Amino acid sequence: MFPLLVAGCASTGITNLTPSHLPRKDNGQYSFSVEWNSRQQSLIKDSIKSYVVVGLDQYPMQRTPLLTNRWETLVPVPADKDIVTYRYKFDYEYQGFPNRQADSKLSKYYQLFIVAR
Repeated sequence: MFPLLVAGCASTGITNLTPSHLPRKDNGQYSFSVEWNSRQQSLIKDSIKSYVVVGLDQYPMQRTPLLTNRWETLVPVPADKDIVTYRYKFDYEYQGFPNRQADSKLSKYYQLFIVAR
């Protein structure tokens, strides 16, 4: 029972806030946003870095001004592309014993469909 309690304290949830369909934009820039919640007590909150991962490219995200658990960024999508397969990546540190330790979480894959206006 003890391992179950420890695992429950470190649960993490990644919620995709990007719509699955967006109208094509003339500038080719599309907004991606995500929410990340963690109950890991040892997490060092100011160490969190988030990314949108498209293929081999990683686009850094910024925290939203009013909500500390949400991130957003603009991702360029070529005009000839109608579907973008992506996932989110979170790099962070936690207080290990005796020093800080690095860790990373990946979301499942998502798809964005870009449709004509």
